Amino acid sequence: MSASMRRGVMWTVPIVLVAGGYALFTLSHVPAGQAILAQAIGSFYQASASLGLVVNDIEVSGRETTDVPTILAALAADRGTPILAVSPSRAKQQLEALPWVRSAAIERRLPGTLYVRLVERHPLAVWQHAGKQELIDSDGEVIPIKDFSHFAHLPTVVGESAAHHAADLLATLAQHPELASRVTAAVEVDGRRWNVRIDNAIDVMLPEEDPSAAWSRLAAMERENSVLKHDVQSVDLRLPDRVVLRSAAVPPQQKEAGPAKPRAAGKNT
Repeated sequence: MSASMRRGVMWTVPIVLVAGGYALFTLSHVPAGQAILAQAIGSFYQASASLGLVVNDIEVSGRETTDVPTILAALAADRGTPILAVSPSRAKQQLEALPWVRSAAIERRLPGTLYVRLVERHPLAVWQHAGKQELIDSDGEVIPIKDFSHFAHLPTVVGESAAHHAADLLATLAQHPELASRVTAAVEVDGRRWNVRIDNAIDVMLPEEDPSAAWSRLAAMERENSVLKHDVQSVDLRLPDRVVLRSAAVPPQQKEAGPAKPRAAGKNT
């Protein structure tokens, strides 16, 4: 190609691109043009399909909870769909609107594979606040599902800001799994510290400062002396130099009432 021809091509390509872009912009803003544009795009997709550019396989990684039909519905793609008609950006938006999906990435791997990579939320606890209960993930974000009866084994955290501090608390408790497995609930006190309930019966008051050390102290006491098996109602760990154990109050035994004794007869006056 001569130098003059190359210069001609260099000038022609930008002009064609600008003109084509202007034509598409104009068509998209005119009702009749929109119909023409939609028809042209549809024809383009059909032409690409005739060349073999259709969805033959959908690969999904990272899926744990979200069911496959829900993913396919979000992709708006079935086997045989023109692969170029699948919008990765739209599919990403639809997938990330699902309750269990934290983030999603979609790739078109030509000629016929859609690859979906999901990062799902992991349930951490049940958050009780304002008279309601919600399932939260490890970031303290609500997982918007209505039925979470399958997660009854998770601890309940109580308090307006408890959701945002739950991960730190549970990480502290997990340092001693044998004790953490017995935790059924935790109540945040004034947004500063926690009262932890063990075996749904014993309240453990953790300090605001260094709750990890206090929890380790209790774990050691339980391993060595099984202190939580001695009719304990509460454990106060808020003081660094002592542990205060309070036993459950034993109600006094009520005597069985016998038959009423007859009153002695009095004199008539």
